[in-house]
Amino acid sequence: MSCIETIQNYAFRSMGFGERLLPRSDFTLCDQFTLIASGLIWNVYFGILALSFGFFLAIAVATAKASKNPFLRKPAEWYIFIFRGSPLFIQFFFAYELFVLMPKLGADINLGFIEITVETRWLTKAWLGALIVLFLNTGAYSAEIFYGALKSIPKGDVEAADAYGISGWPRFRKIIWPTMLRLAWPAYTNEAIFLFHATTLVFFSGFPSWQQRGDALYYANYFADKTFNPFVPYPILAFYFILLTLGVISIYGAINKRLNQHLPENQTRRLKIKPQILR
Repeated sequence: MSCIETIQNYAFRSMGFGERLLPRSDFTLCDQFTLIASGLIWNVYFGILALSFGFFLAIAVATAKASKNPFLRKPAEWYIFIFRGSPLFIQFFFAYELFVLMPKLGADINLGFIEITVETRWLTKAWLGALIVLFLNTGAYSAEIFYGALKSIPKGDVEAADAYGISGWPRFRKIIWPTMLRLAWPAYTNEAIFLFHATTLVFFSGFPSWQQRGDALYYANYFADKTFNPFVPYPILAFYFILLTLGVISIYGAINKRLNQHLPENQTRRLKIKPQILR
């Protein structure tokens, strides 16, 4: 089989398209590059959706934590503490067990005039159950980042807004929101990078890989087991994640530049990518 045929057969295999059976022997570099890249689609899927929804959750939780109302502040503090205090791998495990223990066919919601059955079996599938865990996890970490930025906003900015009679939602939207984003964005970029790396835990944490449709690490592990040589598939996996990280840095760097466009060059907060060894 030529490399072109391999790409045609396996490029979207992780999504259920193309050849169903995995190669069993005589693995080529093209096989490994193609299948690991196919699995990377899942990592990108988890990362983009978890970050997209987790961003808004983080803003809400950070605002709640900064509130003087204990009914808002305490739940936000406990949510952040639980998800930052426990390993992500354990969160995947407990979430999967919880979803399995839920009713097999669904949960009934009685609205009085009608009863709706909500399907829950989809929660045991990685595309939804694991996504929920990643969404809640990144929401907690990002909320702490935004909370720190919220507390770092210069008091002079808020006092100036009060002096001009700007309060409530207009003050948050025009003064607090953009300043908070500008201060938090470099650290939030590191969180986005780590989240994409953390997506490799999905299919090793309890959520099954149906019909061998796993992520990039799943296929790299498959080739390492079959060839007894981890020094080919894992460097390929690292290569793809380096490219993915460069893409994240480029996109978030452009957003950071946009957020700081009104500042002089010497006052712009530059992105400093710091690898996180432990979480």
